[in-house]
Amino acid sequence: MDKLLEQIKKGTVWAFPGGIHPPQQKSLSNSASITRLPLPDKLIVALKQHIGANGKLLVEKGQHVLKGQPLTEPAANWSVPVHAPSSGVVTDIAPMPSAHPSALPELSVIIEPDGKDEWVALNKNKNPAELSHDELINIIHQAGISGMGGAGFPTYVKADTKQPIEFLIVNAVECEPYITADDVLMREHAKEVIQGIEIMQQLLNPTLCIVGIEDNKPEAIAAMKQAAEHNSKIIIQTVPTIYPSGGEKQLIKLLTNREVPSIGIPADIGILVHNTGTLFAVQQAVYEGKPLIERIVTVTGNTIHKPGNVWALLGTEIKHLLDCQGFSPVPQQSVVMGGPMMGFTLPTVRIGIVKTTNCILAPDHKELAEPGPEKACIRCSACADACPASLLPQQLQWFAKSKEYDKLQEHNLFDCIECGACAYVCPSEIPLVQYYRIAKVEIKEQQADKIKADRAKERFDARKERLEREQEERQNRHKRKPAAKSADEKQKVAEALARVKNKSDNGDEKSAVAAAIARAKAKKQEGEELEPDNSEVAKERALRKEQARKYKEQKSQTDESAETTPVDDKKSAVAAAIARAKAKKAAQALDNAEQTTSEEPQSAAPVDDKKAAVAAAIARAKAKKAAKALDNAEQTVSEAPQNATPADDKKAAVAAAIARAKAKKAAKALEEAEQTVSEEPQTDAPVDDKKAAVAAAIARAKAKKAAKALEETEQTVSEEPQSDTPADAKKAAVAAAIARAKAKKAAKALEDTEQTQPQELQVESAAPKSAESNTDDSSNSTEADKPKSADDKKKAAVAAAIARAKAKKLQKEGNNQS
Repeated sequence: MDKLLEQIKKGTVWAFPGGIHPPQQKSLSNSASITRLPLPDKLIVALKQHIGANGKLLVEKGQHVLKGQPLTEPAANWSVPVHAPSSGVVTDIAPMPSAHPSALPELSVIIEPDGKDEWVALNKNKNPAELSHDELINIIHQAGISGMGGAGFPTYVKADTKQPIEFLIVNAVECEPYITADDVLMREHAKEVIQGIEIMQQLLNPTLCIVGIEDNKPEAIAAMKQAAEHNSKIIIQTVPTIYPSGGEKQLIKLLTNREVPSIGIPADIGILVHNTGTLFAVQQAVYEGKPLIERIVTVTGNTIHKPGNVWALLGTEIKHLLDCQGFSPVPQQSVVMGGPMMGFTLPTVRIGIVKTTNCILAPDHKELAEPGPEKACIRCSACADACPASLLPQQLQWFAKSKEYDKLQEHNLFDCIECGACAYVCPSEIPLVQYYRIAKVEIKEQQADKIKADRAKERFDARKERLEREQEERQNRHKRKPAAKSADEKQKVAEALARVKNKSDNGDEKSAVAAAIARAKAKKQEGEELEPDNSEVAKERALRKEQARKYKEQKSQTDESAETTPVDDKKSAVAAAIARAKAKKAAQALDNAEQTTSEEPQSAAPVDDKKAAVAAAIARAKAKKAAKALDNAEQTVSEAPQNATPADDKKAAVAAAIARAKAKKAAKALEEAEQTVSEEPQTDAPVDDKKAAVAAAIARAKAKKAAKALEETEQTVSEEPQSDTPADAKKAAVAAAIARAKAKKAAKALEDTEQTQPQELQVESAAPKSAESNTDDSSNSTEADKPKSADDKKKAAVAAAIARAKAKKLQKEGNNQS
């Protein structure tokens, strides 16, 4: 450290890599003294003129303000206020174009000066050494001072650093071409600058203060040395003229041979850097009580008739400065804020001066020609040789064009100070700095988005953890440990468990409860916490639930089919038995009726031929109807097994019920036909008793045969549901074939009966006619030889009435059966 101090005091200067030597063009503006401009028509004071947050607005539209009156107050970290540059009226508070390449609007206070230039009350300090550290910091903060040579970093933050500072460096190099604001300031106000340095020494207490000035400013060097003669801790150091020696990191390397870390600040290595204009503003705030409301601005260029340096109030429109200095624009005139290397072209001259504005350059086309079209890189490495930060501009440009942001950061893009040396030497006229600026903005946006996403994830994880913790607490709240039991209670429990175990051992199978108790006992003997094992009980409960679910499903299906068909096979069997009994009863009644009817014609007398013919026609019609009903029953019986073998008792019961209903209907029709047949002879008078008796016997035999066949068919149909559902389709097919054969046999018998009955009726109807023709020859007739008496007629009438009564009874029973 002592060796380094000795080298610095001897005037040793170290070199930094790279650098260029552009034309200085400083003689245009440094030959004249600083002038003060007349008040402008309006002042546009932007609320944000520094790095950090905006201040809180203190004025409103229409309010009258004094010169130096605060327009805002600090509201957050790195926030500094702005003040009224002159007395006047606030005409508007609105967004106005900002001093930025994009000219994006910034909230601004527009003041119309009243011309009086009346100051607010100032608090002057003749002896700052008596002020405390905090008082000095507060004065600097409330004066609104920020860096006036670079990015506009708040000065009070730098002055209040907690890190130990070894070297305080004053940047008076002013290496940018055309700019001479610091040069003339040191010439005319060297004493004030030294006083500002001494205030910073009081705050930071550095080992040494070094003022670096380029060797092309001899007058400023002399003035500063003379003003600092009384302070041995201030060294005026001359540095060679090379661009960009005024960069913060480059100047530190020049004066101390120390390098700032890649992503670090000078305070990390014990160094602090301030600009000359900033120190002059500190002196004005502490000694004079004046806030930062004006600064020196260099107005120069070939289109300016009176180039020089002027005191410009903050908020003064650039147009006003140009007009006051004799501006003669050329076609397609460009105006640059800053120097030709690091400045930017303004989109409009209706922009107010801010705290970081040090130069307004209005060149002509020869002085600052428009860049030509971008050409392909020829890999000459001139940009790498000129880079003062030892970067690879060519690689950075490739990564920036392809938006490979990770590689840009790996190649230390943010170490670039955007000095423009690489673009200045590029023979392909590639605007390298513009590529870097765009890439930096995009990377910062990505980083900001990532920070937001990380914070959102942290909040989500914290919330999730909190919810899980609360849930666990709720569960633990309900899990209370059982109270400690006495020795007697433990003994009783052990005895009970032993009894249960003995009982379970004697049985064939151990129950799940006994097994659970045994496991609990084992755990208790080992001293573990008693926790019942309910796994077996849970399995049994699940099995019962499954059985109940299946039962419900079966019951619901049964209920649906029960609406139209019987559910129980026993009920079906009982119903079939009842139907068979009724069929037998009906057949017996039919036999009796036939027998009675057959006996009647032997004694009955003929009544009327016409009535006999009508009765015969009615009998034939009813016989056909019975035959048709029997065909339907046969078809139903034959179709039921053909469709499909019933797989379920319910389906079999339904099919049996339908078959029985149709069989009953056929039986009823047959009974009606037989009844009619039995009634018909009551009205016909048989001529020949022998033929009538034979015909009646044949008819009765065929009727009995048809009834018997029908009964067998009905019995077969009724017996099918009683048996279990056939498991084999062949058995079902055989049963169906037998039923169909019996039904056909019954139908054929009925048809024979129908054929016989009309013949009998024809014989019986023909007999009276022959009797009439042979009345005279009655000797050969049997009937003539045996005339009927009155008693016989009476008996015949009684028998006919009895037969009709039995037929009506039979019909009524048939209706009940159906």
